[in-house]
Amino acid sequence: MRKYAIPCIISLLVGALYNIVDQIFIANATYLGSYGNAANTVVFPLTVIALAIAVMIGDGCCAFVSLSLGKEETKSAKKSVGNSVVLMVVSSLVLMAVYLVFSDAIIAMFGGTVNEETFHHSKEYFFYISLGIPFYMFGQAMNPVIRADGSPKFAMISTLAGAVINIVLDPIFIFAFKWGMMGAAVATVIGQIATALLAIWYLVNMKLVKPSKGDFKLEADIIRRTLILGITSFLSQISLVAAMAAINNMIRKYGAMDEIFGQEQYAQIPMAVVGIVMKFFQIVISIVVGMAAGCIPVVGYNMGAGLKDRAKKLFTTLLIAEASVGLVALIIVEVFPQGLIGIFGAANESSYYTDFAIKAFRIYLCMMVFACVNKACFIFLQAMGKALESTALSMVREIVFGVGFALLLPLKFGLDGVLYSMPLSDILTFLIAVFLICQTYKELSVDGAKSKEASV
Repeated sequence: MRKYAIPCIISLLVGALYNIVDQIFIANATYLGSYGNAANTVVFPLTVIALAIAVMIGDGCCAFVSLSLGKEETKSAKKSVGNSVVLMVVSSLVLMAVYLVFSDAIIAMFGGTVNEETFHHSKEYFFYISLGIPFYMFGQAMNPVIRADGSPKFAMISTLAGAVINIVLDPIFIFAFKWGMMGAAVATVIGQIATALLAIWYLVNMKLVKPSKGDFKLEADIIRRTLILGITSFLSQISLVAAMAAINNMIRKYGAMDEIFGQEQYAQIPMAVVGIVMKFFQIVISIVVGMAAGCIPVVGYNMGAGLKDRAKKLFTTLLIAEASVGLVALIIVEVFPQGLIGIFGAANESSYYTDFAIKAFRIYLCMMVFACVNKACFIFLQAMGKALESTALSMVREIVFGVGFALLLPLKFGLDGVLYSMPLSDILTFLIAVFLICQTYKELSVDGAKSKEASV
């Protein structure tokens, strides 16, 4: 678990830093401030759509390769890698074209019309981010494939290289060159290009499952099995996009009704703040998903080899670790919210910005322990090949609860209702997750006992 999870955590944290670092530098540029922050929040879900497609293909391929290697079916593993590469290239080019052609409508759909200044910054940032979509998606999809090939450290290094480039270029482009949102986006894209180039190099030099020319020929059965294994990763990300779209639009609608945020000069603050809170949550979830995703090759291999007692022990370790991460994060947001918001340019904003941010951190993220356990459950079930249960739980959390409560609670509680939607969703999802966790333990205990008897 340590061997695979730690590099995976670092890779995901570094990936999360792309958007977070942009937002930190944007927030501290006085000529951008909360307008730029709000624009970043608008565009963020659109990058998650790209990520959803990438992880569906990448995680599906990773699980396919791990299961195949466990069954000593190397040929199928190679075909999965080859087919996944082709799917990734085609899908990323299509998505980039859609983003460039329909940018105005897409930005409006995600709340970018909160005021004119926010829309202007959103459009500028989105244009350049869209140009980098193929590189971003390729790098993200290849990351789990590289891990499945037995090189988690290289996967980490390739992502880290891109993030370092982004961190170095952001202040140069934003503060020195005064390129604004364009500077933040271009720095990000250059970093993504570096990660993609390293992924291409590794693809040519893979160790265990290096695909040959014929493996890049698309085969319906290989594609179907790969996408089925990765569909949970896709749905967990794309449903998050639906929740963010609902939240952004409710913020725009009910913020306009608020006595303070209904004023033009403060209209962007709720969207900017909620975006910042989501970014902190993204850091926590990167650790959580990293631990769980790092277990995918281990779980897949042991399940494929029939060693389910080992999978049970790993599940216990994972749940304890995830709950611990959630507890530490909860303490941070409840005790130090003002310090967190200070990182994102609070000194340059009005007191309304800081006050709303403190409330948002403390309410929106108050059930993080449950959120972390829920996410671990989603991914572990996926690694076991239980795509239906994992997908159903993920969809209930993000669509039924996440979107539903984001739309309904503001009717009663106004702008605060948006904040209440997150903890309520996590509590109800946890109740369902507990049932699935108990069922999984029961199944692994029975199968584990059988596998021990067979080995004796």
